[in-house]
Amino acid sequence: MISGGTVSFDQPVALVLLACGLDQLLGDPRWCLHPVQVMGWFIERLRQLAERWAGDVPWKLRLSGLLLCLLLVTGSAGAGVVVERWAEGSPAPLGGTVLVVALASALAGGSLDRAVRGVLRALPDEEEARGRLALIVGREVEGLPEAEIVRAAAETAAENAVDGLFAPLFWILVGMAGTLWSGSTAPGSTAPGSMALSWALGPLALAWAFKASSTLDSMLGYRRGRLRWLGTAGARLDDGLTWLPARLVALTLPLVGRQPWRFWSAFRLALREGAADPSPNAGVSQAAYAEVAGVRLGGRNRYADGWRWKPVVGADHPAVDRHGVERMLRLTTRLEILWLVGVMVMVAAGNALRR
Repeated sequence: MISGGTVSFDQPVALVLLACGLDQLLGDPRWCLHPVQVMGWFIERLRQLAERWAGDVPWKLRLSGLLLCLLLVTGSAGAGVVVERWAEGSPAPLGGTVLVVALASALAGGSLDRAVRGVLRALPDEEEARGRLALIVGREVEGLPEAEIVRAAAETAAENAVDGLFAPLFWILVGMAGTLWSGSTAPGSTAPGSMALSWALGPLALAWAFKASSTLDSMLGYRRGRLRWLGTAGARLDDGLTWLPARLVALTLPLVGRQPWRFWSAFRLALREGAADPSPNAGVSQAAYAEVAGVRLGGRNRYADGWRWKPVVGADHPAVDRHGVERMLRLTTRLEILWLVGVMVMVAAGNALRR
């Protein structure tokens, strides 16, 4: 992977493996600054400027939201390009390490697993469990009984497996594929499959661009007040960037379940049941996990602006319990391994064909 004193990335899949391993090992340490925190700071400042100019005028808010989205996403992608270029020309141990850490920062699989398990471990102390749950869900948690605490943990485990892990991993792999292709076709390329980062947006640039859109959606993507117009662009972009990863998860999740031969029927069921959800992606991911884990999800949830009904998925299964949540978390781990093994196989096959 490293040669000639700088990062050459002859085996780029190793970077993804190391980043995924680091994410599972450390998660998002609270003692260091995270890129999402930087993105959040910029969003708040830009939002203040936008609202000061736009006031309550819908078209001005929509335009401001679009400009805010473009600035944040392109700026995040540009920051990723800068880090990639720097790593490409830096001494191998330093450049490679920084790039792996930066890639890991775009993944939230380890943090999600720890957070959900933390809620389960707090039970039967409902007060402590609600306090931990409030850190990872958007719904109101006050007064939730144990069954509803477990359901909320299960639903965030399913939805955020896509948002926090598989969608950014997908865009990392897209960036990796682009750099592999450009390295193998660039004039003067000396190593088949070498990552010629100067020829394409690399994995970090795409990963941070996705995280920017996801952070925009989580902070501004609400249908109330000025955000009804200001958050539209970020929410639509996040929906678009997550659309394909969510469906790839629904397609491949059954392969790590109890009946992998039923993957196609399970995929179609997830699409059918998920279509009732207002979100084009959350419903699909929750329906896929409900079917493969054999649990029922959905129901009435209370948010700051009132009650909302989430469509029931997995209606033929029993209501989710603590064991069901743990099955869902194990499915996520298995699916991540399956994706990484699949990538290694495809890269090895591509290298063999080029020879």
